[in-house]
This record gives sequence, structure tokens and C-alpha cells, in this order.
Amino acid sequence: MFGEEKSVGVAVLGLGNVGSEVVRIIEDSAEDLAARIGAPLALRGVGVRRVVADRGVPVELLTDNIEELVSRDDVDIVIEVMGPVEPARKAILSALENGKSVVTANKALLSVSTGELAQAAESAHVDLYFEAAVAGAIPVIRPLTQSLAGDTVLRVAGIVNGTTNYILSQMASTGVDYETALADASALGYAEADPTADVEGYDAAAKAAILASIAFHTRVTADDVYREGITKITPADFASAKALGCTIKLLSICERVTDDEGQQRVSARVYPALVPLKHPLAAVNGAFNAVVVEAKAAGRLMFYGQGAGGAPTASAVTGDLVMAARNRVMRSRGPRESRYAKLPVLPIGMVSTRYYVNMYVADEPGVLSLLAAEFAKRDVSIAEMRQEGVADEGGQRVAARIVVITHRATDAALSETVAALEGLDAVHRVASVLRLEGNSE
Repeated sequence: MFGEEKSVGVAVLGLGNVGSEVVRIIEDSAEDLAARIGAPLALRGVGVRRVVADRGVPVELLTDNIEELVSRDDVDIVIEVMGPVEPARKAILSALENGKSVVTANKALLSVSTGELAQAAESAHVDLYFEAAVAGAIPVIRPLTQSLAGDTVLRVAGIVNGTTNYILSQMASTGVDYETALADASALGYAEADPTADVEGYDAAAKAAILASIAFHTRVTADDVYREGITKITPADFASAKALGCTIKLLSICERVTDDEGQQRVSARVYPALVPLKHPLAAVNGAFNAVVVEAKAAGRLMFYGQGAGGAPTASAVTGDLVMAARNRVMRSRGPRESRYAKLPVLPIGMVSTRYYVNMYVADEPGVLSLLAAEFAKRDVSIAEMRQEGVADEGGQRVAARIVVITHRATDAALSETVAALEGLDAVHRVASVLRLEGNSE
């Protein structure tokens, strides 16, 4: 049916879980993809680190010469799924400079080099698609760039890392500590051998930078995103969360903040937070992801599904491939980078939210009033303060566990308060500080 149509040549860089699945979809769904595009796809080559047989792809398609592959005249679209930042950045720039449209799932690269790559795509009049860079198969990028293009996005918040969500879900449901939940995630293949990028929030921060850039028409990099990980979360925190009608999730939050003078800024942050059980994100468990978008006219929209894995990510990559290939056939282009707003990034110290403070203090009279005074000195209003158990040694009570819930306060004021508390002789230690999100009180 498409015999007279010129094929759209495709090069795939990387043959791991995602790359292998992309190649499989291109081959197994060739007829359907051709019908959707208006021309057949032709796999021209697969870039790998080492050319060896038995990779599930004819060996003649494999090459370790990435530069040559992305500059071939018969390649129209380059799919980059090899990571990390380098050599992917060099390969993508070379592809764009050679007039190839690019589809990538590389969130680490995009979070630091979006502007450079977007400019290269603009100069070459080609497409740069990256739906798979955030939340795997969940369609988030395209709704923000296209479906909501006529609306004003106010906030994008979600769970965008499956590893940490699995760990926190296990802690919530079974009562185990962080180390045990991490070991379970590793045994099931949800956590990498080195889980630092996930558990310390770097992966989620990279995705937050991408989402904030798109939602607010402003270039935001990973360095602009405030980040905290989940390694200090304890079973005691989950017990307190349950008593408050909450659970704990690692959230990526991007929002448009308007001050009293009408000045707009962008806030992008990643941290573990208490989330009310009635909030839709509280029910997102296991390795699943979800993103809630709030827009002025559209209201609240939620996107939910598998955020990682070879097949889900390959689904998003292939969706971008179809869009880029269709544009080639139609001699058109997809949406360009939108950065006209150029909003400044709000420092974390100016971000206002509610807080949960868990501390161990001397079990003696007058301590509670001493603690309350330190909060009052910095205008941090206490909504609730209660004792939630004691620590003992040899049958002797040596410390009381105190939990404080605040009203809304700035991060700077809360940080100063915590520093002051830690300097008190009556305070043995401040065990944890968490934000409360999804509740406007």
C-alpha cells in the first residue's frame, strides 16, 4: 500500500530494555505505524557500545560509530535511549545539526541542556520530542504543550519516580524501615545497584525541571530545583502521618507563585511530604506514577500509570516517533520550545507550606512552653503539638517524642526555628521535618 511512498529512515541509539522494545515495536507494528504516519518506517541502524551478535537485531544493523550513523543521508529521525548525559548530548546535537529530528527519553540531559538542544532543533528546522523523559508511558508532556496551550497552568505536582514510591508504599503498608524496603525494591528490580539518583531525589528533580519549563514557558534546570530525598523517613513518621489522616510520598512540585505585588515566579521542588489520604496522589502505590495538573480554565487533571520500564517507556518513545515521522511526511513541524515568560525561580526560603516536625526532648516540665516560644519568635504558628511516646533506657524515661504541626510558614522561618530548637539543651534531636501538601489550612 505504501510501496510508492518514500520510507522514513530511523536510527536507534541504545539497545537496552527501552531500545530493544522500540526496535521490536517498529518491526512488529510496521503496517499499523505506516498507516498512521502515511509512509513506512525503515530501521537504518542501531548504535551500540560494542557490536556483538545475538542482540535480537541483525548484526549488519549494529554499529559503534554513532557519529556516522546520525549523519547518514538515509536517516531522518534519531531515537536516543542510551543515556547518560554524555555521549548522548554529543550524539543528539550532531543529529540535529545534520537535519535529523530527534526523539529522546534522556531526562538527565534535558534537565541541564534543554535550551541548547531546543536551539539546535530550531536552527535546523527539525523536531525535538521527549514525552518519555517524564513518567514513562503516562502522557504528560504533550497535554502541557498542546492540549493546554490555550490555558494558564498553575501547578503541576506528582509522583514521578517509581522506585521511591515503591519503597514508601512498602513502609506505609508493612511498617518496615527504609533499609528493609530498599532491599525489597532491589530484589524485585525496582532499584538500581546504586539507588542514589532515585532515593536522593535527583531523578525526580530532573523531571521537575522539564515539567516546570514546559508548564510555565520558562527555562528551568535541575540546579534550580530544590531537592530532598527519602533516606531519613522512619516508621515513626508513617505512624504520625496515619494519625493525621495522611501518608508520605516523594512529590515533585512545580507551581506558579504570585506575590502580593502581582510578581509571578516559578517554584520547583522535590521532597517527601505528608499527603492527606483524601488527595488523589495518596492512592498511587507501588511503582506507579501520577501527575496532577491544575490549570485556570481546565481545573484539575490527573494522569496515572506505569512511569518506568522498558515497554511503557518504549510506548512513549514510539508515540513521539510517529509524530516526528508524520511531520516529516507532511513537511511540517511540531511545537517549538516556549520560553517567552522568563519567570524568575522562587528561592526555597520564600516557599510557604505547612510542616510536620518530629523531635525528641527532655521529659520534664516546662519543655513544651519552651518549644512553643521558639516557634512564636519566628512567627511560625503551631496548629497542633502533642506527645507521641517516650524513649527509655533501663526502664528510665529519658526523652519524650514530640510532634508539632504548623500552619503555613515560609521555609526560611521554619529552617531558622529548627536550627534554634537543635541548639536547646532540652532538645535531644530533631528527628525529621516534613512538609504537608494537598491541604490549604
